[in-house]
Amino acid sequence: MMDSGWVLALSGCLVGSIIGFAARKSHFCTMAALERHWYAGDDRPLRAWALAAFTALIATQLLSAAGLVSIEKSFYITEPLPLAGAIVGGLMFGVGMALVGTCGFGALVRLGGGNLRALVVLTGLGLAALAAQRGVTAHFRAALLDPLSLDLTGLGGQSAGTLLSRATGFDITLPLGLAIGAAGLWWVFKSAHFRADHTRALAGIVIGLCIAAGWVITSNFAAHAYFPVQIEAGSFVMPVGETIMQIITVTGELPDYGVGLVVGVFLGAAVSAFRSDDMRWEACDDARELSRHLLGAFLMGTGGVFALGCTIGQGVSAFSVMSISAPIVMISIAAGARMGLGMLMEGTPFSFIADWRATDTKG
Repeated sequence: MMDSGWVLALSGCLVGSIIGFAARKSHFCTMAALERHWYAGDDRPLRAWALAAFTALIATQLLSAAGLVSIEKSFYITEPLPLAGAIVGGLMFGVGMALVGTCGFGALVRLGGGNLRALVVLTGLGLAALAAQRGVTAHFRAALLDPLSLDLTGLGGQSAGTLLSRATGFDITLPLGLAIGAAGLWWVFKSAHFRADHTRALAGIVIGLCIAAGWVITSNFAAHAYFPVQIEAGSFVMPVGETIMQIITVTGELPDYGVGLVVGVFLGAAVSAFRSDDMRWEACDDARELSRHLLGAFLMGTGGVFALGCTIGQGVSAFSVMSISAPIVMISIAAGARMGLGMLMEGTPFSFIADWRATDTKG
């Protein structure tokens, strides 16, 4: 069956539908998690997102140790490390995410419930991603950001496990992954408030396991299929653009796992919304809101390509293989989101600096 490209896409669709259903059911959204943590003092959504990341990390490292996945071939740990792209792209993505109110993954989940603003965002994000990968903005990336990449081959590569293994002389990849995962799970579940939120806890575990499943599926296809297969687990920047290309063009190239995942998330979210009687048409209120969503989509699509991933691509998938780009990108995304929220809600992108100073003064 692996000689059929459609099976790969359908596998992605199946996994994506599970992710989309769980995300819609639990209101899983990175931007909402950050916003509620900063402005409402509610860290349950953030803990659910972290649970997905730590679950994916533990499952992926165990599968890798068992020889069931080929994460060493993942582009997240393939040289060189796009350091400038990770920082600049992460900041761009974060600001765009704040302007839109969600990321590409969240937009797919919202589209499943009939949100037409999300359709605008996904269209803009996908086209911007294509342009940044092989269009007009790709020239900017190639000229200014790519030359600032770092080649870490001599130090062991981009994985924290291989870096520390090279430094110590022992293979500590699995123990390191399990230790980080265990510490993360302890932090997630030490909150009694979160432990009582069974829906969010279950969604975090399911999404994390689905990301790990993506590594297994694409690794097996790459090893046995008669056509080239990119080893991936889940990202919602370039796959959105590739989905658009599959819809509007006929090239003879079959959709891959990432395209199937995008379609599956939408379908799973739609089923969840329908079952919960939560489907309703929504659109932009005025031209100002539309322009804000278009700008945010452009920043996310462009920044996501520069950073080689989004909140799911870098925050969960890359984190699961212990790529050192993951924390760099996620810190940059969080900083960009905080600046974007500052502009929208407080009139200045640097309002968080004033907040820190006020906290220090009180302390």
